[in-house]
Amino acid sequence: MWYELAFTPDDNDTWFVTAPEFPEVATFGATQEEACRNGLNAIEEAIAARIANGDDIPFPLKDTPGKGRFVEVPGMVFLKSGLHMILKGKGWTRADLMRALNCKREHVDRLFRIDHNSRLDSLEDAFKALGHPLRFDMDFPQAA
Repeated sequence: MWYELAFTPDDNDTWFVTAPEFPEVATFGATQEEACRNGLNAIEEAIAARIANGDDIPFPLKDTPGKGRFVEVPGMVFLKSGLHMILKGKGWTRADLMRALNCKREHVDRLFRIDHNSRLDSLEDAFKALGHPLRFDMDFPQAA
């Protein structure tokens, strides 16, 4: 899943980077490649902050429209963002999810921490508990 970046040449031979969907994102890079990496890191930090504050997260693009610069968020960041938004949309708290999963609070909190490498089966259980079983939409090549 993708988010757009906007690049502006800075007056010191660097690139100033913002993200239209995240007004709080502002970073730079000496090269466009470095600017993309820094932009992605800044988006991940913005998502982590929004989860911590209980704020909405803009839904990423499924595909890039072909023009512009885009970065792809890691799958785990996408899953944790989705879990946060579904929990919020359902009107549940983390305590509600903890009760539904019959687990400790720390386990649930880790499901929402971007810096924690949660197990996929734990995320699957959380999505199921929220009534949104985890699905993947991908094409597999036919076996030879």
